[in-house]
Amino acid sequence: MATRTDAPTRREQILKEAARLFAERGFHGVGVDEIGAAVGISGPGLYRHFPGKDAMLAELLVGISDSLLTGAKRRLAEADGATGSGADAGGPGAVLDSLIEGHIDFALDDRPLITLHDRELDRLRDADRKMVRQLQRQYVELWVGVLREVYPALAEPAARSAVHSVFGLLNSTPHLGRPGSLPGRAVTASLLHRMARGAFAAVGEA
Repeated sequence: MATRTDAPTRREQILKEAARLFAERGFHGVGVDEIGAAVGISGPGLYRHFPGKDAMLAELLVGISDSLLTGAKRRLAEADGATGSGADAGGPGAVLDSLIEGHIDFALDDRPLITLHDRELDRLRDADRKMVRQLQRQYVELWVGVLREVYPALAEPAARSAVHSVFGLLNSTPHLGRPGSLPGRAVTASLLHRMARGAFAAVGEA
């Protein structure tokens, strides 16, 4: 993930290149040999790490859903810890900002996974697809809870719709052009953050 600073393992390298190639050319447009070549090993050598392309796709899509949920829970726990220690954590608004920042990191740094989710989710086995949906529902409900703390008058259905809408906004990054064509990561992140906050305010303060 984007927050890692240590060197990626060979397994992580394989997943990163598989995600890039799947996003660029489609799941069926990429062979095992091509994924292997992208990380400097033979195609058959990949089978020491994954039983096949289906397993790679499942780990990518289940893995990112789990990572987003785990990261969001960690941000909430950190906020609760700061509040409990007497520090000024900034209240629910600061927690919402932290959640937005975490999702923006994903949207900017893992753009191929957004494309993969949109195009290839239905290719997963039923059990893996259900797991992705379950993790995503938990992630949404976590956001809904925080949003309703920021805007207490906001009804739950409206809050849920707002969260889904903001996810759509943030997850539009694959359509922004190539990374080199963007105005810079910090500028793009700031713009996305302001847009997300503005969308929530438009609903919460209506």
